[in-house]
Amino acid sequence: MESRLGTAGPYRATRLWNEVTKYFRAGMPLRKHRQRFRKHGNCFSAVEAVDWLHELLRNNRNFGPEVTRQQTVQLLRKFLKNHVIEDIKGRWGSENLDDNNHLFRFPSTSPVKTLQRRSLLKENTENIPKEEGSLFKLPHFSRRTPKKHELLHTLENIENTKNEIMEEDKENLHRKKISQEDIEEIWRNIILIHLQTILGLPSLEEVLHSAQVIPQYVMYNMTNTSKHGVVVLQNKSEDLPHWVLSAMKCLAYWPRSNDMSQPTYIGFERDVFRTVADYFLNLPEPLLTFEYYELFVNILDLLRPHLERVAIEALQICCLLLPPPNRRKLQLLMRMISRISQNVDMPRLHDAMGTRSLMIQTFSRCVLCCAEEVDLDELLATRLVSFLMDHQQDIFNVPTYLQVAVQDHIESLKTAQFQYPGEEISAILPTYSYCKRITPQEFDEQKVSTSQAAVAELLENIIRDKSLSLKDKKKKLKRFQKEYPLIYQNRFPTTESEAILFENKPTIKQPMLSLKKPKFRSVRYY
Repeated sequence: MESRLGTAGPYRATRLWNEVTKYFRAGMPLRKHRQRFRKHGNCFSAVEAVDWLHELLRNNRNFGPEVTRQQTVQLLRKFLKNHVIEDIKGRWGSENLDDNNHLFRFPSTSPVKTLQRRSLLKENTENIPKEEGSLFKLPHFSRRTPKKHELLHTLENIENTKNEIMEEDKENLHRKKISQEDIEEIWRNIILIHLQTILGLPSLEEVLHSAQVIPQYVMYNMTNTSKHGVVVLQNKSEDLPHWVLSAMKCLAYWPRSNDMSQPTYIGFERDVFRTVADYFLNLPEPLLTFEYYELFVNILDLLRPHLERVAIEALQICCLLLPPPNRRKLQLLMRMISRISQNVDMPRLHDAMGTRSLMIQTFSRCVLCCAEEVDLDELLATRLVSFLMDHQQDIFNVPTYLQVAVQDHIESLKTAQFQYPGEEISAILPTYSYCKRITPQEFDEQKVSTSQAAVAELLENIIRDKSLSLKDKKKKLKRFQKEYPLIYQNRFPTTESEAILFENKPTIKQPMLSLKKPKFRSVRYY
């Protein structure tokens, strides 16, 4: 199965860099220019380069229409610094490029960067024990179960009384009680499996390590929320300062929140916005943290119209991984800039830039950036923040299906422990296999065989279900026989095999051709 995602963050950024430079070199029009009474061939002016590259980035799915002309100038400066381009005198290495008529050209050397796989995750997790390295390794429960030599020791006196054996069974049940550590391990595995399934990846090792999934954060973010779904912090010292919250509320509900007790001078709303921006821009690290940079950058490949729902589900889970203070700040920030962008009554907050563009350009770097400088960092952050702002209400909804999956798994463990008290019960979680591409005909054949196998398994579950009364079981089997006669006949080819199930004569008749009986009228002769 082909992955929906690319490779990890910095590696992917290098690949995007090479892609943009390749298109730029291949598509940028070159012509003769005259400067200071001299003619220069096969070159271009800075303003021509900005025009062409800006249009390329806006139409590229990895960047989108939110890219500004100033960001395009900054990227061209990176090109000059990395010798993708040079001025007509062959000078490069600085960022001395502006949106003007100065002339530049392409060098003869290749500007393509070497693709070196680098993963911050591997550097940060060298000290992780080997047993935690496997992403889908079944959790090792802390409870003890009797091993072979322990059972032999317990049963070496074969004449022990029945009461002693019952006491031992009770002790085993007590030992196998599901602990908080077990529950957290179940959360970790279910989060990883659901995320891998949504992203369509054969492995998450390049994107997310299991040690980076902190179940306490996930459970807190899902359960400690206000009526509006915003995380509520128990430790108020980790929350936004009161003056920042007041300023954000003032902007989010403008002009309703601007009562007569507040100043009303011209430009007041710009000062309030600058206060909020200064706070977020001075945070020690981005709200999505350096640790999860790889994860969120890879989701950028999902930000396409036909994968919008998939991207929202992926971001739902990824935002649950954040520390609760970060999730709260991010959610409140996205709610504020979304409201401001849609508020037609909000005065202009910038003379030359629209409100939406201002929101995205101002806060993109405080939401996502890499600990190391990446050439396309700002453009990638802009793309992600734009999507977060547009879909913040859905993304920050708590996915209840995760809670259901965890609860169902815990209940199944408890049931298994009760039914098999002397056996070791492991937390078996569903796994997903990935295979090579197959033909449509093979797919149809596999789909039919898989469906039949699932239906046959359903029949076996009905047969083995001891909680059903005899009457209910007969009713379910009769309904199954009506819906799937061939599968039922394969399971019960004769009436005798059916009779064995009920230990008496068969009560479910084999399907017969139903014929409508003709009606006869009696004729009396007088």
